[in-house]
Amino acid sequence: MRIATWNINSIRSRIDRVEGFLQRHDVDVLAMQETKARDDQFPMDRLRALGYEVALHGVNQWNGVAIASRVGIEDVQQGFTDMPGYGEPLATEARALGATCAGVQVWSLYVPNGRALGDPHLDYKLDWLARLRVAAQGWLASDPDAQIALTGDWNIAPEDDDVWDMEVFAHSTHVSPPERAAFRGIVDAGFTDVVRPHAPGPGVYTYWDYTRLSFPKRRGMRIDFALCSPALASRVTGALIDREERKGKGASDHAPVIVDLSDQ
Repeated sequence: MRIATWNINSIRSRIDRVEGFLQRHDVDVLAMQETKARDDQFPMDRLRALGYEVALHGVNQWNGVAIASRVGIEDVQQGFTDMPGYGEPLATEARALGATCAGVQVWSLYVPNGRALGDPHLDYKLDWLARLRVAAQGWLASDPDAQIALTGDWNIAPEDDDVWDMEVFAHSTHVSPPERAAFRGIVDAGFTDVVRPHAPGPGVYTYWDYTRLSFPKRRGMRIDFALCSPALASRVTGALIDREERKGKGASDHAPVIVDLSDQ
């Protein structure tokens, strides 16, 4: 079984690329983030034509998550327990979607950005991650053998090797001690970064800004991850980051992350 996660940065702008990616890599389950579309705007028919069922959670032109599966899709959950909201009035954003696909509980997560040190959005991000940790701990406490994949755009570079130059990011979000501690909290709860052993750094990234020739200059960040429960991590046989998908006209600023699983 092959699962993938990809911040596509607008499904309507990149549906052609998504179709090509699914076929080229023979993907069974794709978790998508930043779909930027209401459910009625999502090009569902085009993915269905390829044999995928789709679960959606999108409310406007911002955020948005989705899961496409050709191995079944059940127990769809929009958000996790006690997931915080943001704004005035307080609203729950479309940032988390879970579904069971061939026995694997796949989560598509679009973690809040944080914006800047001292910004209220960073407090929101840390609260969001803290509540995700509680929820994830609860899932494993209820079933230690649960097969869970927490995939998506985490907006955190947990190690210095995960950014092209730490001096550039020293006073920025994504690498701050509280954010990195929040990421470690998920790992400490029992979830393993299953991609790092197969795509070690330095110089291995999943995101490159559109400006300042960041991609050709290899000025990127590794902020997209698949964190797996113990039972699922034991099934991982390989992983890769499709850097080629960042190239060319109309590319997302993120590259897809792919994980291969053995049969149960």
